[in-house]
Amino acid sequence: MIEIENPFGKIATLEQALAFFKEEMTVMFGGFGGVGSPPNLIEGILAKEIKNLTLIGNDTGFPNIGIGKLVSQGRAKKVIASHIGSNPIAGKLMNQGVLEVEFSPQGTLVERIRAGGMGLGAILTDVGLDNTSVTKGKQQMELNGRSYLVETALTAEVSIVYAEKADSYGNLVYDKSARNTNPLVAMAGDFTIAEVKEIVPLGGLDPEEIVTPGIFVDMVILSNGVNWKWVWEEN
Repeated sequence: MIEIENPFGKIATLEQALAFFKEEMTVMFGGFGGVGSPPNLIEGILAKEIKNLTLIGNDTGFPNIGIGKLVSQGRAKKVIASHIGSNPIAGKLMNQGVLEVEFSPQGTLVERIRAGGMGLGAILTDVGLDNTSVTKGKQQMELNGRSYLVETALTAEVSIVYAEKADSYGNLVYDKSARNTNPLVAMAGDFTIAEVKEIVPLGGLDPEEIVTPGIFVDMVILSNGVNWKWVWEEN
């Protein structure tokens, strides 16, 4: 077994990572239906009984998969996502008035996250201009003869992402479609924690494979792997 040095102090334990989470905070997460969501960090937040979270990510997973575990157990007070349809408990909580849901079209959502990571204040989009439920309460403006909605950029106090490999500087390599929103989420957190399947020595990653530069990653923890059964594995 190769011993990994930690010259940048970024490699940590799950317990050390959980010290950065508290009630009433905003957490941004990577993943698409649970694919690419960090399982041990989510489980740790559950175990720590943190609640009243604002969660930002593509969707609410499934009831027992991905971020859906937090939503289903009532740990979130608000979700900003593109859809919640794969998690019926999220829909139930929304209809009961327990969970506030801000819907954002998927393309708009990822652009808002990207803008947050780039230090921009907002983006302009014409998506939803003809829908009063979308435009309600939002600023509109004219540019070059066209109308646009002003969609605010999104950031979070902590971003959590899941990657295939990392080195001790926090450079990240993703596994195929599990890459999804993770690179953008990693950029948009005030503090970003990467849960990874493997940590390699510095120089152990092919530079051409690195998607997220370590400058965006503040902490790296080693994962014990996915701790849920995927929908397609259910009997």
